[in-house]
Amino acid sequence: MERKVALITGVTGQDGSYLAEFLIGKGYDVHGIIRRSSVDYRERIAHLEGHCQFHLHYADMSDSMSLVKVVAQVEPTEIYNLAAQSHVQVSFDSPEFTADVDATGVLRILEAVRANHLEKKCRIYQASTSELYGKVEEVPQNENTPFHPYSPYAVAKLYGYWIIKEYREAYNMFCCSGILFNHESERRGETFVTRKITLAAARIAQGKQEKLYLGNLSSLRDWGYAKDYVECMWLILQHDTPEDFVIATGVQHSVREFCLYAFRAAGIELEFKGEGMDEKGYDVKSGKCLVEVSPDFYRPTDVVNLWGDPTKAKKELGWNPQKTTFEELVSIMVKHDMQKVAADHVASVMRTNLAEYLEKGLVK
Repeated sequence: MERKVALITGVTGQDGSYLAEFLIGKGYDVHGIIRRSSVDYRERIAHLEGHCQFHLHYADMSDSMSLVKVVAQVEPTEIYNLAAQSHVQVSFDSPEFTADVDATGVLRILEAVRANHLEKKCRIYQASTSELYGKVEEVPQNENTPFHPYSPYAVAKLYGYWIIKEYREAYNMFCCSGILFNHESERRGETFVTRKITLAAARIAQGKQEKLYLGNLSSLRDWGYAKDYVECMWLILQHDTPEDFVIATGVQHSVREFCLYAFRAAGIELEFKGEGMDEKGYDVKSGKCLVEVSPDFYRPTDVVNLWGDPTKAKKELGWNPQKTTFEELVSIMVKHDMQKVAADHVASVMRTNLAEYLEKGLVK
C-alpha cells in the first residue's frame, strides 16, 4: 500500500484545519506543526486531536533546526506550507516578521527536505497569494500575468513563489505554488474583512452592535470557499508534473456587495448612498445608518482589483471552482455567526448571573 504522510504547517489556521480533515478522509496520516505559545490557538483543530491519523509537533517557521527535526521524524510524502503572517495590513506594521516567516520560512522548509535527503520522495505545496498581482496589470489574472506586489506581505510572498520555482529547476524537486485568491469560511479570522462583516451583520441584527466601519467599499475581490480550495491544493500535488496554478472562482465582487449579501442573510436589507469616504449603508426598513467608511482602514498602498482565471486548474486538474457560490459562502458564514453571537450572549448572561450569585453568597 502506498505510504501517504502529509505534514501541514499552519495547521491551526482556516486552511490548515480544512486540509487536515480532507487528507484524513483520503487515508493520510496527517502531521501538523504548531508553535509553542502561552496562548492556545487550537480551536479549529480541537475536534481532530486524539484521532489516530492526526499528530501534532512543535516547531517554528523562524527556526530552521526545529523544522529539520520534524521533517526527519515524520518523513512526509507531501508537505503543505500554509504557515504565514497572512494579514496584509499587519504586514505594514510588522514587515520584518512578515518577511522572516513568509519569505525565509519557505526557504527553511525546502532546506529541511534537502537536509533529510527527501528531495525525490517528498512533494511540496506552497500557499502563494493573489496579492502577488497587487497593482494589477491585467484583468483577470492568470499564471502568466506579471506580478506587481503592493504590500510587505505580497513582497515576502513573491520571494516564496520564486524560491519554490528555483528549487524546482535547480534540484528537480516536486514543489509547486498555488496562487490562492481570497478564500473565506466560518473559520476565517475575525480581523479579516469578510468575517468582520458577517460578525457585524449578526451582532447588529441581534442588537449587540450599532455600526460597522470599513475601508474601501469599492475594492474588488474574487472570493471562494476555503473548504473547496484545499481540494485544489491536494490536486496540485497529485498532478503528473510540478506546476503552479491559480486557485480562484473566476467571479468578482466588491466589498459593498459582500455587505449587501451578509446583511440580507441576517435579515437586514441595506441601501448605500454617497460616494468615496462619504458613502454610507442604511437599513432600508428603519433608515438607520449601519455601515460607514473610515480612513483608519485604508492601507498605504491598496490593491483594488483582484480577479482570478482558474481555467488551468479546471482543465488540467479537473477542479470545480464553482462548487460553492458566492451567495452560498456568505450565507454559510452569516448563519454560523448568527449562532455564535446568540451563544456568546447566553454565555455572557450566565457569567453575569453567576457573579451576582457569588457576590450575594447564594452559591459557593
